[in-house]
Amino acid sequence: MALDNAKRPHERLAAALAGDLAEVNALIATRMASEHAPRIPEVTAHLVEAGGKRLRPMLTLASARMCGYGGPYHVHLAATVEFIHTATLLHDDVVDESAQRRGRPTANLLWDNKSSVLTGDYLFARAFQLMVETENLRVLNILSNAAATIAEGEVLQLTAAQDLRTDESVYLQVVRGKTAALFSAATEVGGVIAGRPETEIRALFDYGDALGIAFQIVDDLLDYGGDAAATGKNVGDDFRERKLTLPVIKAVALADDEERAFWSRTIEKGKQEDGDLEHALALLAKHGAMEATRVDAIAWAEKAKTAIKTLPSHDLRDMLHDLADYVVARIN
Repeated sequence: MALDNAKRPHERLAAALAGDLAEVNALIATRMASEHAPRIPEVTAHLVEAGGKRLRPMLTLASARMCGYGGPYHVHLAATVEFIHTATLLHDDVVDESAQRRGRPTANLLWDNKSSVLTGDYLFARAFQLMVETENLRVLNILSNAAATIAEGEVLQLTAAQDLRTDESVYLQVVRGKTAALFSAATEVGGVIAGRPETEIRALFDYGDALGIAFQIVDDLLDYGGDAAATGKNVGDDFRERKLTLPVIKAVALADDEERAFWSRTIEKGKQEDGDLEHALALLAKHGAMEATRVDAIAWAEKAKTAIKTLPSHDLRDMLHDLADYVVARIN
């Protein structure tokens, strides 16, 4: 699907929510400040200002506005979601020993692992302060559960990502934890803060869950076939970090003994040599793993669109519908 760059759904969404986003950015700037530890805003600003699309906070703002919420706490919730996301990125880059994020050197590379981990902890604490200010226990329950689920998903990935026995069901569990949990929480709290009926809140949750899964599958696919300049990551990073993502899981499921030995050496044992990435790409192509993964991503995007169709007609609903198409259009 070809989409005009000037009319990308996330850009249309940002334009429609410009006023709210400005308030979110101002709140983020205020709350990431630290009177006693100037390194905290330095580390945070490096990542926050690196050009992220603010997709997750936009999901909260759009959901709340679409549900008729008049404010002001959708701004607090959107900032909360962004702080949780930024904290997980800081921690992820330490765990993965990453050197690049959004096309720039990672915070742990520019400063150190200790600064990244502790700044991430600070942002988690700030996130909880923000969500408490809404004085809505259900919102607090949803977002605190999401934070716990994200951490659980990351820990599960530590063991599952380098075990060739990991199948698609375990992969889905990891993805639901480390990525989709924050997407679904971001959309769900928009409906909750607006006091909408349970059927609409569930539809928002289902949309965020399916969108988050599609988003992560596409990211995993782009790692093997994306443009490094566009993704801000080096092609093959997941392979070098020995992550058993969906394209590889599909190839392993169809592998003969020789191919399985290759995956065992490179992923399970971490003994990688020159030319291994190219061989991995050849095996993915041989078994149609990339195309099969693309089909899965499109199917999840369709689930997201189906969920949101049940909500009342609204311009923002249409933009969220198109956003699901855009998430998977990145792989064309």
